[in-house]
Amino acid sequence: MLYMVILLALIAFIVLATSRWQLHPFLVLLSSALIAGFAYGLPATETVATIGTGFGRILGSIGLVITLGTIIGVILERSGAALTMAETIIRLLGERFPALTMSLIGYLVSIPVFCDSGYVILNSLKNAIAIRMKVSVTAMSVALATGLYATHTFVPPTPGPIAAAGNLGLTDNLGLVIALGLVVALATAVAGMLWASRFTERDDASAGLLSNDDTLDMADPFAAFRAEHGALPGAGRAFAPILLPILLICLGSVAGFPGAPLGEGALRDTLVFLGSPVIALAAGLVVACMLLPAGGRREALQSHVSEGITAAAPILLITGAGGAFGAVLTATPLGNFLGEVLSALGIGLFMPFLVSAALKTTQGSSTVALVTTSAMVAPMLAGIGLDSDMGRALTVLAIGAGAMTVSHANDSFFWVVTQFSRMPVALAYRAQTLATLIQGVTGMLVVWLMSLVLL
Repeated sequence: MLYMVILLALIAFIVLATSRWQLHPFLVLLSSALIAGFAYGLPATETVATIGTGFGRILGSIGLVITLGTIIGVILERSGAALTMAETIIRLLGERFPALTMSLIGYLVSIPVFCDSGYVILNSLKNAIAIRMKVSVTAMSVALATGLYATHTFVPPTPGPIAAAGNLGLTDNLGLVIALGLVVALATAVAGMLWASRFTERDDASAGLLSNDDTLDMADPFAAFRAEHGALPGAGRAFAPILLPILLICLGSVAGFPGAPLGEGALRDTLVFLGSPVIALAAGLVVACMLLPAGGRREALQSHVSEGITAAAPILLITGAGGAFGAVLTATPLGNFLGEVLSALGIGLFMPFLVSAALKTTQGSSTVALVTTSAMVAPMLAGIGLDSDMGRALTVLAIGAGAMTVSHANDSFFWVVTQFSRMPVALAYRAQTLATLIQGVTGMLVVWLMSLVLL
């Protein structure tokens, strides 16, 4: 019980320090990591080492992705390509349901692309659509984030669901996990979209989500751009810096499947290499450079790269501090304590859901929650009547629903969404964190209903 009291006190401190006391999230998260280490009884030297390791690990995994994605976003904005993409999507899907449009894009993109990377890649497009449709950036940010989050936790080839399926003996039956996962992910994406729609009329300018320049251009961003720069780029050139990384990541993920469906040897190695997020985004950056004016391309690239690095720096620091906080919590006895308590309850599919949710909430990573919970519950499946391919597949999905519940200050995705959308932390807890709670509960209810029919 003391473990949970400490965790709740830490979360309350983060919310108060960042929202009411207006302290920078980077300092608050580092302070929280130190406090957590001492409160849970970790040795001082181990706490400091864990903070450094956690900070470096998360930046090592997504730091370059954030930087490259931010630079691409700057080029897309400055070249007018983001406006072209927004205009094209609106023409195809209409203007009646902006949150649905954004959620659907996120749902599809995150099947092959890690949700952090997907949000970075699509951030410029999301902002352009919000301005074009005169809809709150908060609503569009939550719709995109929840759409990405849905398939991220349920549908291979995302690493978490694949690892969970492997731990539960479903490596050769990923098709079943994918088929069922797409259904559950769709339900959770719809739940997130409906929650995001609550913020459609929010005043972004007063909340600080739009700069003065953004607000001035709200009336007609297309006319303002044409007046200054001339014609917008075509749809093919505009979408290429986004679609190319997504295509490469997708091919790399499929090539890495068990059984090598796209071949083995040099072909497989090449596709896996090109499909790594850093290489894929680097390729996207090369293509984005083609959007710059031929006459002053080198100077424009230099300016946009500098602007992108400047914009990425605070995001990187805050994301790294969130990783440090999560690493300290992972090193404490909190996760094992909650896992043991919940696994002894004997409540069928709800047991892996609760274990996964406890791990997700305490240490922040959905992937860690999926991998750890699946390894923990694998020996128990026969005892709770889930020792079949269908039972194991539903267990993977129950763990995935738990791995959504909830995204808050120790989750790097929370900070990616918050910082890229300029969302205040207090607002992010009301909008993004509650959305993930609703998604996780919805996902578990859908899995439970499936079990009544399929088991």
